[in-house]
Amino acid sequence: MGLGSFIRKQFIDILQWNEDTDGVLAWRHPMQDFEIQYGASLTVRESQMAVFVNEGQIADVFGPGMYKLTTQTLPVLTYLKNWDKLFESPFKSDVIFFSTRLQLGRRWGTAQPVTIRDSEFGMVRLRAFGVYSYLISDPAKFYREISGTRDVFTVDDLELQLRNMVVAAMTTALGGSNVAFLDIAANQGLMSQKIAEALGPVFDRYGVKLDNFTVENVSLPEELQKALDTRISIGMTGDLGKYTQYQTASSIPMAAQNEGGIAGIGAGLAAGAALGQTMAQGLVPGAGAAAPGTAAGAGAAAGAAAGSAGADPVQRLQQLKDLLDKGLITIADYDSAKAEVLKKLTS
Repeated sequence: MGLGSFIRKQFIDILQWNEDTDGVLAWRHPMQDFEIQYGASLTVRESQMAVFVNEGQIADVFGPGMYKLTTQTLPVLTYLKNWDKLFESPFKSDVIFFSTRLQLGRRWGTAQPVTIRDSEFGMVRLRAFGVYSYLISDPAKFYREISGTRDVFTVDDLELQLRNMVVAAMTTALGGSNVAFLDIAANQGLMSQKIAEALGPVFDRYGVKLDNFTVENVSLPEELQKALDTRISIGMTGDLGKYTQYQTASSIPMAAQNEGGIAGIGAGLAAGAALGQTMAQGLVPGAGAAAPGTAAGAGAAAGAAAGSAGADPVQRLQQLKDLLDKGLITIADYDSAKAEVLKKLTS
C-alpha cells in the first residue's frame, strides 16, 4: 500500500450510539470503507450493550462503560488476519449496539378468533387482547438468533415474531385451563401469570426477557356475544313465561307509535279470545253451550264465575256461593273454583 493510500484511508477513533430514534433495538456502527483505529474509544451508555464481531464471529460483548480497544481489552486483536504484534495497526471489524431499555406497553391480540372447547358452551371462538413488556437480556444470543447483520433492527421487526409466540401460548393456556368462559374474567390475573410462565423460556431462547404480561380482555365474536346476552337475560328473569309477558308489555308502547297502534293489538287480542271460546265450545258434545244443571254446565258456570277478568275477588267468591246455594253447581265445583280464585289472589 502506497503512502498516499494509507493517508487517505479513513479511521474511526470513537464508537458510540446516541439512540436518536425510538423503537430501535439493534444498530450496527457504519463501517463502509472505515477501519477502527487501534486504541479507539468505545463508549457504551447505560441501557446499552455492544457486540464486537470479527470476520462473522462474535469476539466480545461490552456492557456500559468506556473502553480502549487494545489487545488488553480485546484479546481477539492478537488473532486478526495479518496482525503484527509489533505494529499497532488499524483493524476491520463490526460493532453492533443493542438497546437494553425496557420496551413498555407493547400490544398483543388475536388477529382471528381462537377456537377452544369450553366446559359450559362447548366449542366457542374467543378473542383476547392485552399488553406486555420485555428487554434484550443477552445481546450475543439476540444477534445470533434474531437480528443478524442487519444495519437496523426495530421493535416492529421483533414483534412480528413475538406475537405469534404469544398467541400460541395464550391458546394453549385457554384450552388447557378448563375454566368456563363466564369465569375467565375472574381469573385473568392467574391466566396472565400462567401465560407468562409459558412464554419465559421461549423468549429467553432468543436473548429476550419477558418482564410483564397482562391479559386485558377475553371476548366472544359479535354473533356469539348476542346469543350469550339473550341467555343471560332469560336467566335473570327466572321464569320464561314471565319473560314472555315482559316482552309483550314492552312491545305495546312501540306498537302504539305505529299506524294501527293499540287498535291493532286490541283486535288481535279480541280475535284470540273469540277463537278460544269457539274451541272451548267445540270440546262440549253437541257443539253448543252446556245446559245448566249438567256436570259440564255446572263446571262452566263455576269457571266463568271464578275467571271473570275484571271482577273483584270478593265478588267472584260471592257469585260462587250464590251458584252453590241455588244448586247450579256442586260442592266439588265450588271448592275447585274457590281454590282457583284464592290462588290468583295470592300469586
